[in-house]
Amino acid sequence: MDKIIILDFGSQYTQLIARKVRELNVYCEIFPFNKLPQLTPEIKGVIYSGSPYSCLHPEAPVPDVAAVKGKLPLLAVCYGAQYLAKLGGGSVQQSKIREYGRANLQYIDHSNPLLKGIKEGSQVWMSHGDTIERVPDNYRCICSTDSVKFAGYQIDGEQTYAIQFHPEVHHSVDGLTLLRNFVVDICHCEQAWTPASFIETTVQQIRAKVGNDKVILGLSGGVDSSVAAVLLNKAIGHNLYCIFVDNGLLRKNEFASVLESYRDMGLNVKGVDASERFYNVLAGVTDPEKKRKAIGKTFIDVFDAEAKQITDAKWLAQGTIYPDVIESSSVKGPSVTIKSHHNVGGLPDYMKLQLVEPLRLLFKDEVRRVGRQLGIKDSLIGRHPFPGPGLAIRILGDITPEKVHILQEVDDIFIQGLRDADLYDKVWQAGAILLPIQSVGVMGDERTYERVVALRAVESVDGMTADWCHLPYEFLAKVSNDIINKVKGVNRVVYDISSKPPATIEWE
Repeated sequence: MDKIIILDFGSQYTQLIARKVRELNVYCEIFPFNKLPQLTPEIKGVIYSGSPYSCLHPEAPVPDVAAVKGKLPLLAVCYGAQYLAKLGGGSVQQSKIREYGRANLQYIDHSNPLLKGIKEGSQVWMSHGDTIERVPDNYRCICSTDSVKFAGYQIDGEQTYAIQFHPEVHHSVDGLTLLRNFVVDICHCEQAWTPASFIETTVQQIRAKVGNDKVILGLSGGVDSSVAAVLLNKAIGHNLYCIFVDNGLLRKNEFASVLESYRDMGLNVKGVDASERFYNVLAGVTDPEKKRKAIGKTFIDVFDAEAKQITDAKWLAQGTIYPDVIESSSVKGPSVTIKSHHNVGGLPDYMKLQLVEPLRLLFKDEVRRVGRQLGIKDSLIGRHPFPGPGLAIRILGDITPEKVHILQEVDDIFIQGLRDADLYDKVWQAGAILLPIQSVGVMGDERTYERVVALRAVESVDGMTADWCHLPYEFLAKVSNDIINKVKGVNRVVYDISSKPPATIEWE
């Protein structure tokens, strides 16, 4: 299958480039800037990402330009454009006024294939502290804004293009057109990357890799592990053994309802109630990172004990997805912030199992499309993301069964309320947080001193950035009233109106 390679220089937008290319049904992969793969025939072009670094900085990322430039079509974005200009002998200087935000292309070379179909005045998104003052003689300007003369250029005699704006963000109105021009028209990529083609190829790869061996999969109830399970079941059938562990930190009735859903899907699944064990190891633990690690270690111990009961199992399947893989690569910059709780990084040596990760090259929205292609019910595919440590990181402070019960009741009212009001599918992720404070209230004629909960609902595409949802006041009023009236121990409800960044989606 035709492929585009994206070299990551640490930009916060690198994953967005990949997602946009894949929207065109063209497969692409992200690699660290200093780990260019062997350029095999299926690789049709290369894209350089932006970077938090200045190309004038002594520690600026330095790619192997000679391996690509003039040999394959190359599109350099922002930092990449500045680096190539400087490398060729042009002049790059720190901008007198930082060029950040919306701009408009006032000059466009319509004869250039990269800019086909883009009209003067097209809005683009700038995000850089340096600017190209002068380009080498063989670099031809192909577009400009009022303040940025060399908003784009091409090197004469080469299919090397560069732009100082970001076509991957939605603020660049014709960004997808530009990427289509590069990927489809210039690189001549066949648009064959579809959910159906992914399923067909992946099933063949799983069968070739696993053969008749037994595979164990830890189900979580989430989208990723559910799609992985159905995909593996399609490939190896009865040789897939699923284990669904109840850590006592799931949503209300989630263990029983999801377990039943899996059985309806024909999966070979075993449910394990280990809630007391998790409560014991979390007793008195308040530090968020220690909570995560305690939950992770306990899960592995429980899972290992169950896995040992499956004789001759040789493989462990995981629902790892592409952002996890990218964030585990060693590139400087915000695009690779490593999460301590994701499932990249292997297993304890004592488990002696090999890994199979059928979704490791998919983004979350692609996982959902594959799931729908596999016929999985929307009630599972459309589920909001839920953190691996569960409600433990939505209870600020120590964990007790009483606190978990309170939060489960609050969360259930909130989530069911979203469903009843036809708002659930308009929200990327929602949940409730139990705060480690109490507040004064009045119920009837009595003074109360009870718990405070915060409601959180955000809009996002992939969780990298998120805006708080402007839920209707009437809805929030009803939910707040229902929670206070129905959940004993809660007398105040607040709504979180923070966006990411600067806040995160979860509180811990």
